Amino acid sequence: VHAMAHQLGGFYHAAHGVCNAVLLPVVQTYNAKYVPALFVDIAHAMGFVEVGQNSAKAVEVVLKAIKDLNKKLGIPPNIKELGAKPEDFEALAENAMKDACGLTNPHQPTKEEVIELFRQAYEQQ
Repeated sequence: VHAMAHQLGGFYHAAHGVCNAVLLPVVQTYNAKYVPALFVDIAHAMGFVEVGQNSAKAVEVVLKAIKDLNKKLGIPPNIKELGAKPEDFEALAENAMKDACGLTNPHQPTKEEVIELFRQAYEQQ
């Protein structure tokens, strides 16, 4: 998330925290495909202990909670509202791939996957 958010903020002069919040649902949906077990700990930390060790349920409640919090806080629904332009996605992805913060993601995406994540963040509602 941070590696992608750094690029959005730099290109479009958008607040870093807002960039992270807008991207988080898309990036966590991506991460859930590769490391669903990590969502058990996230769910428990968020107070959803009822998920037990069920990673599928944990993914579901965590993603919903992130989206609900974004709405409650008035976070823009997509990066289009931050001024992002699809023609910039390749450059944004290229720069994100060079950002050291990307190394902390639990699954390393390809440049093409990062472009797709920007596209999803652009289209999400």
